[in-house]
Amino acid sequence: MSVEGVVLQNGRAAGVDLRGTRIDYLVTANHSKHCSLFEFFVAPGFDTGAHYHTKIEETFYVLEGELNLRCGERVVHAGPGASAFVPPGVPHSFGNTATTPARILVIASPPGHEKYFDELAELVSKGGPPDPETIAKLRAKYDTIQVSALVSE
Repeated sequence: MSVEGVVLQNGRAAGVDLRGTRIDYLVTANHSKHCSLFEFFVAPGFDTGAHYHTKIEETFYVLEGELNLRCGERVVHAGPGASAFVPPGVPHSFGNTATTPARILVIASPPGHEKYFDELAELVSKGGPPDPETIAKLRAKYDTIQVSALVSE
């Protein structure tokens, strides 16, 4: 746990790549007892697929570009300044159907969801489609219940 806080210059955050989508870890469980903060550089065509969490709540804030944000049954084409709060149990997703990248901040509480991204990045870095059973086990381990398929893993 960080005692002095965290200050990061642009481009200095640790993170992972998921086949063209970059996730920078701005605040992690190593820093906070309350939340993790991520900046996603969302590649065209990337979509998380609808999923929900039983314990995690998330807040999404679009910084640049346009994304389709799903929160429950609503899907909104969202541009800069749009936000969504998703409590546990609510299906949600975000995807980039545009031809240009987008940027989004994601706050996840409780902290620690970066461990899921680390393991997912390792799986997809092997090339080819990931084994569905392995992905299902990973999701279950990190409180992610997939409702629809990922478009880009």
